[in-house]
Amino acid sequence: MDLSPRVREILGWYEGENPGTKANLARILMAGRLGGSGHVVILPVDQGFEHGPARSFAVNPPAYDPHYHYKLAIDAGLNAYAAPLGSLAAGADTFAGAIPTILKLNSANSLSRNKEAPDQAVTASVKDALRLGCSAIGFTIYPGSDVMYNQYEEFRELSVEAKANGLAVVLWAYARGGALTKEGETALDVIAYSAHMAALLGANIIKVKLPSDVLEQKEAKKVYEDNKVPLSTQAERVRHVMQSCFNGKRIVVFSGGAAKDTESVLADARAIYQGGGNGSIIGRNSFQRSREDALKLLDQIIAIYKGQ
Repeated sequence: MDLSPRVREILGWYEGENPGTKANLARILMAGRLGGSGHVVILPVDQGFEHGPARSFAVNPPAYDPHYHYKLAIDAGLNAYAAPLGSLAAGADTFAGAIPTILKLNSANSLSRNKEAPDQAVTASVKDALRLGCSAIGFTIYPGSDVMYNQYEEFRELSVEAKANGLAVVLWAYARGGALTKEGETALDVIAYSAHMAALLGANIIKVKLPSDVLEQKEAKKVYEDNKVPLSTQAERVRHVMQSCFNGKRIVVFSGGAAKDTESVLADARAIYQGGGNGSIIGRNSFQRSREDALKLLDQIIAIYKGQ
């Protein structure tokens, strides 16, 4: 595999990583129709765990089958497919080597109480990721949760093991819990802070939600206003999140969030591209559409990241 100059540049930012981890990062960055561009689109399918099967798949019944998601990600030409243990294991042999995969190591569910101390259970291992031929592990932290420090320690242990075995590490940083308001979960200062902590924790790829123009923390709000940090457009807010991740020297992807209309999804992708973000990690807004409509949407998103 001949790496593009852009991918070589990105890999150069990860100075402390071993060759195995860099090789797996390269596999993700070089895969699919965006391969070599430095942009990525990833399909994540952990919503069955998070929200339940009917809420996730009843709108598009073929999506109950894990093979459906492998095929969707492959046929759309995406960079990677991320899912929990059971889903990846259900197609690991059939689709071995067809697309880089990311094993999500922890999960929550909507049956549990989720207030001041939201948490996730570790449901898979680094050994599982190696056995299934994955390129990376994925993990979620909840900055703001009353139990976030335990999550950081869990992530550190799994990250050390994964990197020692040559895997890359993807960190979902979803602000939630504690004293945060619902509006504050997507506030610009909170999203940027969460993304920065993910970078400090050693994540190779960081996943956050798109930020709003709200400023949640009183002390941070004064700094943003005094220094006139641009935040009026989504592209400006994306640019600030990237700046918060070592001045753009970490791969950051933004989640698609709840199901929305096509133009809203495309507008998000345009803002991410214009703001210098690396790409989208888009689940419900793809697999909850029919296969035909999902492939059309993903084709349009890829075109945006190609600058078309």
